[in-house]
Amino acid sequence: MKSKDQRSNKPLELNLQTNISYIREILGNSSDIVIREIRIGNNVDVGIIFTDGLVDSAAISKFIMETLMMDFPQVESQDLDLLPLLKNKVLTVGGIKYVAEFDAVFDAILSGDAIVLFDGYSQGFNICVRGWETRSVTEATTETIIRGPKESFNENLRTNTAMVRRRIKDPRLWMESRQIGTLTKTNVEIMFINGIADDKVVDELRKRLDRINIDGILESGYIEQMIQDETLTPFPTIYNTERPDVVAADLMEGRIAIFVDGTPFVLLLPVVFIQFFQAAEDYYQRSDIGTLLRILRFICFFIALAGPSLYIAITTFHQEMIPTDMLINLMAQREGVPFPAFVEAFLMEVTFEILREAGIRMPRAIGQAVSIVGTLVVGTAAVDAGMVSAAMVIVVSITAISNFVFPSTNMAIPIRILRFPLMALAASFGLLGIFVGVIALLLHLCSLRSFGVPYMSPMSPLSLGDLKDTLIRVPTWAMSKRPHFIGQKNNIRARTPKPKPPKSRE
Repeated sequence: MKSKDQRSNKPLELNLQTNISYIREILGNSSDIVIREIRIGNNVDVGIIFTDGLVDSAAISKFIMETLMMDFPQVESQDLDLLPLLKNKVLTVGGIKYVAEFDAVFDAILSGDAIVLFDGYSQGFNICVRGWETRSVTEATTETIIRGPKESFNENLRTNTAMVRRRIKDPRLWMESRQIGTLTKTNVEIMFINGIADDKVVDELRKRLDRINIDGILESGYIEQMIQDETLTPFPTIYNTERPDVVAADLMEGRIAIFVDGTPFVLLLPVVFIQFFQAAEDYYQRSDIGTLLRILRFICFFIALAGPSLYIAITTFHQEMIPTDMLINLMAQREGVPFPAFVEAFLMEVTFEILREAGIRMPRAIGQAVSIVGTLVVGTAAVDAGMVSAAMVIVVSITAISNFVFPSTNMAIPIRILRFPLMALAASFGLLGIFVGVIALLLHLCSLRSFGVPYMSPMSPLSLGDLKDTLIRVPTWAMSKRPHFIGQKNNIRARTPKPKPPKSRE
């Protein structure tokens, strides 16, 4: 079999049988490659090539074969206007392009298009008749909400872009296409709103995508790892979501979306730290409810990060901070425990991580039962056996539950990783070690960038006007400007005045 370099830019031959033989040779005479030869007019031989399973068979039969064989007038093969006549007056399908090279022919066949070649012509047609089976639009599984749209992206690229188009009916919503992967040739779409997105960020994204040289892209995570700013950090510098409403809202703020064919997860950039605590439902509720939920998430973030560390530090080094009655109770619980608090916490955290991964990887019907029952059984058995104290089980349980509060799982994973170093610092130096670890973590966060945007914006550097949508969420009518740190073009997004109370009827 010839490599791509040997067949690169090779033009089509005039002889139809030569072209078909070459296509069979390159594709290894694969069983799913269908080659149908027909004759139209008086003596014009035509070859129709497509991949079974990637095309709409009904469209090929009705709009290509039937049209050419039944409705086409009698013409001679030497008629020089045959191809324009077919394209403009005969074929009743939408997307038709000329092809003149074998590279384009192979790309089209393996992408789900049909190729129509003619004997005596060094050009053919690339006809879009894609129709493979796809998963229907369903409810989001990773970003569930109570109020708001329930639909989510699926694995079909064009379905995903259409779901965003349906929400933003503006001609400034632009899309750019690319094929990445020398073997997979995965279709990738860049979507942004011209005039709102920062041109420098768009240009930088184009450069980073064009630098990617890899044999295959199977999921958007491949793209994320290739274009992100920082690699030596556990924190994500690119956001991913499966919700069309989240993508539409971020596009209107000036961000850029990356759609990858074959995955329901869309990438958004640039991203900031606070974005991982903002749920779509925050903006569908009143501002006071959204603020309360967001404050709760920050409290859970602190518990998930430093809960076991604080327990270890206080019970090991700072017992004077515990009320006397509670201290006596804790010491009584730990009387038969052979391990220090750090070993207790480490064992329980590792056990819970194992149960969580087991629950995810096991069949869905029994996964939840195994994780819940396993946690209860193991925790109770560990306390009864005297390996850990009951208080430690409570601390680890609250920490684990707090880790599920974050709207984005991308932020929950770094917290699970950083929890262990903080526990080691607490066991070694007490509260001083925790403070040093938290300060080092803040310095690291302040040093991160996402396509040039400071990761801790708008808190560092401080932007008072953008604090309206951070720890608190002000009413929608008060957020009249787009975030300044994302871009400085077309900052005004709302001119709705503050609602006034109705006049009294008395």
